[in-house]
Amino acid sequence: MLQIDCPWCGMREEMEFSYGGQAHVAYPKDPHAVSDEDWAQYLFMRDNPKGLFLERWVHSQGCRRWFNVERHTVTHEITAVYKPGEPPPAAKP
Repeated sequence: MLQIDCPWCGMREEMEFSYGGQAHVAYPKDPHAVSDEDWAQYLFMRDNPKGLFLERWVHSQGCRRWFNVERHTVTHEITAVYKPGEPPPAAKP
């Protein structure tokens, strides 16, 4: 079982959280002008890397806040946790 370090509540077991998909997926600026194909691309197509991946999680059994996690998809090792609006670990100076 994963141990996830909620930025607000601290370390908790994975069962307290819900996965929210890939992090940093930009919402279309004008969704009404997007073609059906582009809208489907936005809704359903996500990266699926073997290695480090930026994800969104929500502490559904705790503070109910969203945050981002950098997790290795093979080993499940969590290498970073950061709040929404903060830059991803690779982008930090």
